Parts: sequence; structure tokens; C-alpha cells
Amino acid sequence: MRKRSPLNPRGNYFQGRFVLICLGIVVFLALLLGRVGYLQLMNHPQLEREADQRSLRSLVTQPLRGTITDREGQPLAVSVASNDVIADPIHVLERDPNLTNAQWSYLSTALSQPESDIKAKILDNAHRHFIYLGRQVESSIAEYVNKLHIYGISTPSDSSRYYPMSDAASNLIGIVGLDQQGLDGIESGFNNLLQGKPGHRVYRKDRYGNVVSLMEDDPAQQAPTLSLSIDRYLQYALYSHLREGVLLNKADSGAAVLVDVNTGEILGMASYPSYNPNNYQGVPQKNMRNVAISDSFEPGSTVKPLVVMAGLARHLIRPDSVIDTTPYPVNGHLIKDVGHWSRLTITGILQKSSDIGVSHIALAMPSDVLVNLYHSFGLGVSTGLGIGGESSGYFPLHRERWSDIERATFSFGYGLRVTPLQMAREYATIGSFGIFRPVSITKVTPPVLGTRVMDENIVRT
Repeated sequence: MRKRSPLNPRGNYFQGRFVLICLGIVVFLALLLGRVGYLQLMNHPQLEREADQRSLRSLVTQPLRGTITDREGQPLAVSVASNDVIADPIHVLERDPNLTNAQWSYLSTALSQPESDIKAKILDNAHRHFIYLGRQVESSIAEYVNKLHIYGISTPSDSSRYYPMSDAASNLIGIVGLDQQGLDGIESGFNNLLQGKPGHRVYRKDRYGNVVSLMEDDPAQQAPTLSLSIDRYLQYALYSHLREGVLLNKADSGAAVLVDVNTGEILGMASYPSYNPNNYQGVPQKNMRNVAISDSFEPGSTVKPLVVMAGLARHLIRPDSVIDTTPYPVNGHLIKDVGHWSRLTITGILQKSSDIGVSHIALAMPSDVLVNLYHSFGLGVSTGLGIGGESSGYFPLHRERWSDIERATFSFGYGLRVTPLQMAREYATIGSFGIFRPVSITKVTPPVLGTRVMDENIVRT
């Protein structure tokens, strides 16, 4: 038998290769572990942020808009659950590049839109992840759309606004836009209250868009119900009579306000022309204004009772006084009445609406007496209802120089401008026998005591 040589070059070669391979594996594992350690320890926050950007989603949840009711709790504006139909064009075209899915025709029927229009919207926005195909559709339609199982089409919850009184209260209540923000009237003036408080939700989605975990959930806080001072039955009656009056007299517009003289609560406020707030697309802007607060005009003879009260308060006249009411000149202008009466009692002056009679009373007192009295009854002063679009009118409160003709015409309602609501407040003050109360569009509990601006006995006279 031949003995193996102690020096075997071939064996040493294989042994060396084995050692090198082992060293290579060790070095590779060391580098790999080092990289893992670096990623875990040194670069972990950045990687975590990148992962979160891919999988975490944040969603603001909106509560239903608050309900508006009349004084008895009858609804004037309510939010109805609805849905939007949205598309993710990128995802849609990934699955159906040519939009050949037969379900598109069914979607077209459900949304009452031509199929070609829907496809055009998607193709025109092929680079986007979000477009609307339908806004505020009924829940039944949304359920049908979901059953079509069109990839990239979803129906998130939304809400729409419904106004039971339609055009009878639209100019007062106002409307909201598609984003549920108040655009006019009560909806705009009390928008912050009616919105409630949005919630916030954070969740994680997998690569297929499925929600796998809810990370944060701060629920939305429902808005409170807003109870107005309006009585819906009185509002209907007020609007109906106003509409008849405007049409009968072929007027451009009209307004009517009903106030409880004991509380200052507005029981009805109507304007004409009006509009249907449940379908207001294409309605002229002039039909949407609240004439009772937005329009101002010279009050004319409606201020004459105030002139008589001022004369009684300053003892310039008595209840049984008789005044010469023949036409007479003032600063080259003839003061005259529509009718012809040589003499009228104080009651007769008001009954006949005599410009001559009240001008005699006004010229017997300083100009600031009527200015201050008109102002104390709320003429030319904003009511502060909190409804957008209210005009203050025009009032010469700080005017220093008055000619006699200006003083005379001021006594029968010229030289100032007031809104219908200011005029209603004036007569509510007379109706409460001289107690001025701020008017309110919400229920007043308990009643406001008010401020006395004229002696009760004089007002009753």
C-alpha cells in the first residue's frame, strides 16, 4: 500500500477556497446586518414616515348641518342624508383602459347622464385620483351604484338641504351651497352655529385600498337645532297676502314683517318675488334678496304719529287742538295736501295724513327734537339680527343745519331712508305704548323689558 504524501497541493487548494467562501459569507452577513441595523436605528424615522405616507389616510368627518325650526319646533330647514358619486380615474383606467365595461351604461342610467359624458370626464382627468360624477344623489341611487362594482367608483356619504316651506320663507331662511356652507339669510348669518364641529379620523389602508386598522377617531359633534321666532302658519299667511298684493298692484317687489309687540319677536318676514330653495339653479339674484332688510326707502307718512307725539310731549298741541291746514309756502315751496281741508283736528291730521298739519307742528320745535325721536324709535338704525345683507338705510343724525323746508318735509318722511324691518320696529314700539325693544329672529325667553322712549299716556292719546 502506498502512503499519502503529507504535502497535498490539491487538498490545500480546496481548503483555501472553502475558507474564502466562509469569509465572504461572513462579510456579506455582516454588511447585511449592518445595513439592517442602520435602517432600524439610524434611518427608522424617515422610513416610517415614507411608509405612513403610502398607507395612512386622514379624513375630516362633517356632522349633519343643524336643523332650523319655527317657534313650535316645525322644521324650516333640515339636512337629508345623501351620497356623492366619485371616480378615481387613475385606478379606473388601470383596470379598464378603454372603458369597455358593460356596467358603464347602467351607471349612466343611474346618474341620468349620457354614458359618453361620464367616460369623457374620466379620460379628461386620467392623471387625477378624484373627480365628481354626481353630487348629493339619493341613498338608493348610491346603493345601486355600489352594486355595479365598478373598480375606482365609490359613493362617500354627504348630505343635502331640504326646505319644507319652499318659496314662502326662502328669502328669510336662505340656502346652502354644495359644500354645506350658508350662502344667504339665516343659513349664512348663523352658519357657524349650524355647522357643528368637524371630526377627524386616521386609518391605515393596504395596497389594495382596503382599511386594515383605525388609528385615530375623533367623532364629529352634531350642531344644535336653531329655533326661530317665526310661526310657520303666520309666515304662510303673510307671504300669501303679500304675493297677492304685489301682483294686484303690479309692483316690482314687496315685503311684510309681523312682530310681537310684547317681546320684539319676529313672527313672520316675507318678501316677494321669491324662489324655490330646493331648486334654485338659474334663479335671478333679485328674487333671492330679502327685501325686508336689504331695501330702504323714504318712510313718508308712516312717521307722522311720531311728529304728533313730539308735539304733545312738548305741549305744543293738545288732543283737542285744531290746526289750520290751508296750503302755505315755506322757503319758496308750497306745502299742500292731496285733499283740501281748511282746518283739521289732531285726529283728523292723522286720518287724512295731512302734510300741512304735521309740518306746522314740526316747525314749532327745534330740528333735533324730531331727529332724536325718530332715532329713538329705531329709524335708520340696523336691527342687528345677524342676517347678512341688512341695510341701515340713511339717517341725518349729526346734521347741524336745517332749512325750514327740510324740517317741514322731514316731518312727513322725506330726507331719511329706512328698511321695512325698521318701520315694523317703529310700529312695534308704538304698539307697546312707547317701550322700545330690539327685534329678534330667535325665540326670546324671558321677554326683554325694553327701554321707554315715549310716555305711555301720550302714546295712548
